[in-house]
Amino acid sequence: MDKLYIIIPAYNEEENIRSVITQWHPVAEKAGPDSRLVIIDDGSQDHTYQVALELKKRYPQLIVLTKANQGHGATVLYGYKYAICEGADYVFQTDSDGQTLPTEFPVFWKNRQECGLLIGHRIHRGDGVSRLFVTKVLRLVLLAVFQIWVKDGNAPYRLMRCSQLREVLKKVPKDFFLSNVLITVIYTKKKLGVYYYPITFLPRQGGENSINLKKIFGIGKKSFRQFLALRRKVGE
Repeated sequence: MDKLYIIIPAYNEEENIRSVITQWHPVAEKAGPDSRLVIIDDGSQDHTYQVALELKKRYPQLIVLTKANQGHGATVLYGYKYAICEGADYVFQTDSDGQTLPTEFPVFWKNRQECGLLIGHRIHRGDGVSRLFVTKVLRLVLLAVFQIWVKDGNAPYRLMRCSQLREVLKKVPKDFFLSNVLITVIYTKKKLGVYYYPITFLPRQGGENSINLKKIFGIGKKSFRQFLALRRKVGE
């Protein structure tokens, strides 16, 4: 039976983490007794870690980790490497803000043999016009830098085979902030099998987003320079 690790990074998600665990733990259970739901607290300043840890008593396939704050990209990479080291066959990543639906996961798991990268294309979005604009600009940036068209490069709904992901991660710099974007680029550029499935993307279910529009543009400028520097490495 294939072992699935569901990786969910969390930063200051005290208001959401209980419902997210409640919703996603049955997915790990259904995948099999060796599958796990892994919450990674990224140095939260609220009670995210304590709330998640308390729920371990109720959810036997839940793993709760904590570490110093490094940002979303570094935390995602930490989770992927953890899953690989633990012997997972597949790793799935989503976020802890309650914007994604576990009810849309079965089509991904059913088609896991297609991995490569199975990624949720956010066609119904509740995260605002500004975030949609960022996604469209990102498409153009990736087209300009890497000469590839990516539908939804940073979507937090993705399933990957760990044996393949292990090799892809060798091309991703440590603590790279837009790690999911770069991973999508590598899978696409190398023709490793990228398949998109439509998903719903709800409004944030509670709390505040730690990344505002000003920060997004700052991250975008920095990432553009990093993408340019990595263009040759990705193409090797």
